Amino acid sequence: MQDSKVEKKLLHYTGKAIADYQMIKTGDRVLVCLSGGKDSFTMLTLLRKLQLKTNKKFEILSFTLDQSQPGWDDSALKSWLSKRDIPYAVLTRDTYSIVKEKVPENKTYCSLCSRLRRGIIYRYAQEHGFNKIALGHHRDDLITSLLMSILYNGEVSSMPAKLLSDNKKHIVIRPMAYCQEADIITYAEEMQFPIIPCNLCGTQENLARQRTAALIKSLAAENPKIPSNMLHALTRVRPSQLLDQKLWDFCGLEASQAMDECVDA
Repeated sequence: MQDSKVEKKLLHYTGKAIADYQMIKTGDRVLVCLSGGKDSFTMLTLLRKLQLKTNKKFEILSFTLDQSQPGWDDSALKSWLSKRDIPYAVLTRDTYSIVKEKVPENKTYCSLCSRLRRGIIYRYAQEHGFNKIALGHHRDDLITSLLMSILYNGEVSSMPAKLLSDNKKHIVIRPMAYCQEADIITYAEEMQFPIIPCNLCGTQENLARQRTAALIKSLAAENPKIPSNMLHALTRVRPSQLLDQKLWDFCGLEASQAMDECVDA
Protein backbone atom coordinates (compact mmCIF):
# COMPACT_ATOMS: atom_id res chain seq x y z
CA MET A 1 0.00 0.00 0.00
CA GLN A 2 1.26 3.44 -0.93
CA ASP A 3 2.29 5.77 1.89
CA SER A 4 -0.39 8.29 2.83
CA LYS A 5 0.29 12.03 2.95
CA VAL A 6 0.37 12.10 6.75
CA GLU A 7 2.61 9.02 6.87
CA LYS A 8 5.12 10.68 4.53
CA LYS A 9 5.10 13.75 6.77
CA LEU A 10 5.65 11.69 9.92
CA LEU A 11 8.40 9.65 8.27
CA HIS A 12 10.11 12.86 7.16
CA TYR A 13 10.15 14.41 10.62
CA THR A 14 11.06 11.15 12.33
CA GLY A 15 13.96 10.62 9.94
CA LYS A 16 15.09 14.20 10.43
CA ALA A 17 15.07 13.90 14.22
CA ILE A 18 17.01 10.62 14.05
CA ALA A 19 19.59 12.24 11.76
CA ASP A 20 19.84 15.51 13.71
CA TYR A 21 20.60 13.74 16.98
CA GLN A 22 22.20 10.58 15.57
CA MET A 23 19.68 8.50 17.48
CA ILE A 24 20.15 5.23 15.59
CA LYS A 25 23.31 3.88 13.98
CA THR A 26 24.18 0.74 12.06
CA GLY A 27 24.25 -2.26 14.37
CA ASP A 28 22.10 -0.70 17.10
CA ARG A 29 19.64 -2.90 18.95
CA VAL A 30 16.59 -0.75 19.69
CA LEU A 31 14.00 -1.67 22.29
CA VAL A 32 10.83 0.05 21.07
CA CYS A 33 8.42 0.66 23.95
CA LEU A 34 4.88 -0.13 22.81
CA SER A 35 2.41 0.89 25.51
CA GLY A 36 -0.61 0.21 23.34
CA GLY A 37 -1.45 3.89 22.77
CA LYS A 38 -1.60 5.83 19.51
CA ASP A 39 1.84 7.42 20.00
CA SER A 40 3.78 4.22 20.59
CA PHE A 41 1.95 2.37 17.80
CA THR A 42 2.83 5.20 15.42
CA MET A 43 6.48 5.23 16.53
CA LEU A 44 6.83 1.47 16.11
CA THR A 45 5.26 1.58 12.65
CA LEU A 46 7.53 4.41 11.51
CA LEU A 47 10.68 2.78 12.89
CA ARG A 48 9.74 -0.50 11.23
CA LYS A 49 9.36 1.25 7.87
CA LEU A 50 12.69 3.04 8.32
CA GLN A 51 14.34 -0.21 9.35
CA LEU A 52 13.15 -1.96 6.20
CA LYS A 53 14.23 0.99 4.04
CA THR A 54 17.77 0.64 5.45
CA ASN A 55 17.79 -3.12 4.74
CA LYS A 56 17.62 -3.83 8.48
CA LYS A 57 20.86 -2.09 9.40
CA PHE A 58 19.51 -1.84 12.93
CA GLU A 59 17.43 -4.22 15.00
CA ILE A 60 14.13 -3.48 16.72
CA LEU A 61 12.06 -5.34 19.28
CA SER A 62 8.61 -4.19 20.30
CA PHE A 63 8.41 -4.29 24.09
CA THR A 64 5.09 -4.07 25.93
CA LEU A 65 4.74 -4.00 29.70
CA ASP A 66 1.52 -5.52 31.02
CA GLN A 67 1.05 -3.67 34.32
CA SER A 68 -1.94 -5.83 35.33
CA GLN A 69 -4.49 -3.06 34.91
CA PRO A 70 -8.11 -4.19 35.10
CA GLY A 71 -9.49 -4.96 31.66
CA TRP A 72 -6.07 -5.28 30.03
CA ASP A 73 -6.33 -7.28 26.82
CA ASP A 74 -3.31 -7.45 24.53
CA SER A 75 -4.59 -10.19 22.22
CA ALA A 76 -5.31 -7.74 19.38
CA LEU A 77 -1.92 -6.09 19.90
CA LYS A 78 -0.11 -9.43 19.65
CA SER A 79 -2.09 -10.36 16.55
CA TRP A 80 -1.26 -7.01 14.94
CA LEU A 81 2.46 -7.52 15.60
CA SER A 82 2.47 -11.11 14.36
CA LYS A 83 0.73 -10.21 11.10
CA ARG A 84 3.48 -7.65 10.39
CA ASP A 85 6.34 -9.97 11.37
CA ILE A 86 7.48 -7.51 14.04
CA PRO A 87 9.41 -9.29 16.80
CA TYR A 88 7.93 -8.53 20.19
CA ALA A 89 7.95 -9.30 23.89
CA VAL A 90 5.16 -8.76 26.41
CA LEU A 91 6.24 -8.78 30.05
CA THR A 92 3.74 -8.94 32.92
CA ARG A 93 4.55 -7.07 36.12
CA ASP A 94 1.86 -5.98 38.59
CA THR A 95 2.82 -2.34 39.05
CA TYR A 96 -0.87 -1.38 39.01
CA SER A 97 -1.45 -2.72 42.54
CA ILE A 98 1.66 -0.94 43.82
CA VAL A 99 0.57 2.41 42.41
CA LYS A 100 -3.00 2.06 43.69
CA GLU A 101 -1.69 1.14 47.15
CA LYS A 102 0.90 3.92 47.43
CA VAL A 103 -0.90 6.86 45.81
CA PRO A 104 -4.15 8.38 47.21
CA GLU A 105 -7.12 8.43 44.85
CA ASN A 106 -7.06 12.21 44.43
CA LYS A 107 -3.37 12.34 43.54
CA THR A 108 -1.60 11.84 40.21
CA TYR A 109 -0.40 8.29 39.57
CA CYS A 110 1.87 9.20 36.65
CA SER A 111 5.09 9.86 38.56
CA LEU A 112 5.28 6.58 40.49
CA CYS A 113 3.90 4.60 37.56
CA SER A 114 6.58 6.05 35.27
CA ARG A 115 9.40 5.29 37.72
CA LEU A 116 8.34 1.68 38.15
CA ARG A 117 7.86 1.21 34.41
CA ARG A 118 11.20 2.85 33.59
CA GLY A 119 13.07 0.57 36.00
CA ILE A 120 11.56 -2.54 34.42
CA ILE A 121 12.32 -1.33 30.89
CA TYR A 122 15.95 -0.54 31.73
CA ARG A 123 16.42 -3.92 33.38
CA TYR A 124 14.95 -5.77 30.42
CA ALA A 125 17.09 -3.82 27.95
CA GLN A 126 20.23 -4.56 29.94
CA GLU A 127 19.48 -8.26 30.35
CA HIS A 128 18.74 -8.70 26.64
CA GLY A 129 21.51 -6.58 25.15
CA PHE A 130 19.62 -3.56 23.80
CA ASN A 131 21.70 -0.37 23.68
CA LYS A 132 18.88 2.01 22.65
CA ILE A 133 15.43 2.49 24.17
CA ALA A 134 12.84 4.28 22.01
CA LEU A 135 9.97 6.21 23.61
CA GLY A 136 6.95 7.60 21.77
CA HIS A 137 6.92 11.20 22.99
CA HIS A 138 6.17 13.79 20.30
CA ARG A 139 6.53 17.54 19.78
CA ASP A 140 3.48 18.41 21.87
CA ASP A 141 4.79 16.33 24.78
CA LEU A 142 8.09 18.22 24.66
CA ILE A 143 6.59 21.70 24.63
CA THR A 144 3.98 20.85 27.26
CA SER A 145 6.76 19.55 29.52
CA LEU A 146 8.69 22.76 28.95
CA LEU A 147 5.80 24.97 30.04
CA MET A 148 4.91 22.68 32.95
CA SER A 149 8.49 22.81 34.18
CA ILE A 150 8.42 26.61 34.15
CA LEU A 151 5.00 26.96 35.75
CA TYR A 152 5.08 24.17 38.32
CA ASN A 153 8.76 23.44 39.03
CA GLY A 154 10.40 26.83 38.56
CA GLU A 155 13.00 25.57 36.11
CA VAL A 156 13.56 25.44 32.36
CA SER A 157 13.64 21.81 31.21
CA SER A 158 11.81 19.41 28.96
CA MET A 159 12.22 15.98 27.35
CA PRO A 160 15.48 15.70 25.42
CA ALA A 161 15.42 13.94 22.07
CA LYS A 162 18.32 11.77 23.23
CA LEU A 163 19.74 11.17 26.70
CA LEU A 164 21.81 8.81 28.79
CA SER A 165 19.68 6.64 31.06
CA ASP A 166 19.87 6.96 34.85
CA ASN A 167 21.98 3.81 35.11
CA LYS A 168 24.39 5.21 32.45
CA LYS A 169 24.05 2.02 30.38
CA HIS A 170 21.50 2.95 27.73
CA ILE A 171 20.68 5.74 25.34
CA VAL A 172 17.02 6.76 25.47
CA ILE A 173 15.71 8.24 22.22
CA ARG A 174 12.51 10.02 21.20
CA PRO A 175 12.34 9.62 17.39
CA MET A 176 9.05 11.55 17.11
CA ALA A 177 10.36 14.69 18.83
CA TYR A 178 9.49 16.76 15.75
CA CYS A 179 6.10 15.14 15.06
CA GLN A 180 2.81 16.89 15.80
CA GLU A 181 0.20 15.07 17.85
CA ALA A 182 -2.54 16.11 15.40
CA ASP A 183 -0.75 14.19 12.64
CA ILE A 184 -0.33 11.17 14.91
CA ILE A 185 -4.05 11.19 15.70
CA THR A 186 -4.88 11.28 12.00
CA TYR A 187 -2.40 8.51 11.25
CA ALA A 188 -3.67 6.30 14.07
CA GLU A 189 -7.19 6.62 12.68
CA GLU A 190 -5.96 5.76 9.19
CA MET A 191 -4.07 2.71 10.42
CA GLN A 192 -6.77 1.59 12.88
CA PHE A 193 -4.27 0.56 15.51
CA PRO A 194 -5.62 -1.82 18.18
CA ILE A 195 -5.36 0.79 20.94
CA ILE A 196 -5.29 -0.38 24.56
CA PRO A 197 -6.65 2.37 26.86
CA CYS A 198 -4.85 3.25 30.10
CA ASN A 199 -7.37 2.73 32.90
CA LEU A 200 -4.96 3.86 35.60
CA CYS A 201 -4.59 7.56 34.86
CA GLY A 202 -7.47 8.09 32.44
CA THR A 203 -9.95 8.62 35.29
CA GLN A 204 -8.04 11.51 36.83
CA GLU A 205 -9.40 14.82 35.61
CA ASN A 206 -7.75 18.25 35.63
CA LEU A 207 -4.20 16.96 35.68
CA ALA A 208 -1.56 19.66 35.36
CA ARG A 209 -0.39 18.25 32.03
CA GLN A 210 -3.90 18.36 30.58
CA ARG A 211 -4.41 21.94 31.70
CA THR A 212 -1.05 23.03 30.31
CA ALA A 213 -1.70 21.32 26.98
CA ALA A 214 -5.09 23.03 26.80
CA LEU A 215 -3.42 26.39 27.42
CA ILE A 216 -0.98 25.85 24.55
CA LYS A 217 -3.82 24.74 22.31
CA SER A 218 -5.85 27.86 23.10
CA LEU A 219 -2.85 30.09 22.37
CA ALA A 220 -2.21 28.21 19.13
CA ALA A 221 -5.78 28.93 18.05
CA GLU A 222 -4.80 32.60 17.99
CA ASN A 223 -1.29 32.07 16.65
CA PRO A 224 -0.66 28.68 14.96
CA LYS A 225 3.11 29.23 15.11
CA ILE A 226 3.25 29.07 18.92
CA PRO A 227 3.81 25.28 19.23
CA SER A 228 6.57 25.24 16.60
CA ASN A 229 8.13 28.35 18.17
CA MET A 230 8.20 26.61 21.53
CA LEU A 231 9.92 23.58 20.00
CA HIS A 232 12.38 25.86 18.24
CA ALA A 233 13.09 27.61 21.55
CA LEU A 234 14.36 24.29 22.94
CA THR A 235 17.08 24.33 20.28
CA ARG A 236 18.06 27.98 20.78
CA VAL A 237 18.91 28.54 24.43
CA ARG A 238 20.65 31.87 25.09
CA PRO A 239 22.27 31.63 28.54
CA SER A 240 23.28 35.31 28.57
CA GLN A 241 19.60 36.26 28.38
CA LEU A 242 18.63 34.18 31.43
CA LEU A 243 19.54 34.36 35.13
CA ASP A 244 21.38 31.09 35.73
CA GLN A 245 24.85 32.00 37.03
CA LYS A 246 26.07 28.44 36.38
CA LEU A 247 25.60 29.00 32.65
CA TRP A 248 27.00 32.50 32.31
CA ASP A 249 29.77 34.35 34.13
CA PHE A 250 27.75 37.45 35.05
CA CYS A 251 30.24 38.49 37.73
CA GLY A 252 33.16 38.17 35.35
CA LEU A 253 31.27 40.10 32.71
CA GLU A 254 30.66 42.95 35.12
CA ALA A 255 34.32 43.02 36.14
CA SER A 256 35.52 43.08 32.53
CA GLN A 257 33.16 45.94 31.74
CA ALA A 258 34.49 47.92 34.68
CA MET A 259 38.03 47.29 33.51
CA ASP A 260 37.18 48.43 29.98
CA GLU A 261 35.68 51.62 31.38
CA CYS A 262 38.84 52.32 33.35
CA VAL A 263 41.01 51.78 30.25
CA ASP A 264 38.79 54.04 28.14
CA ALA A 265 38.97 56.76 30.79
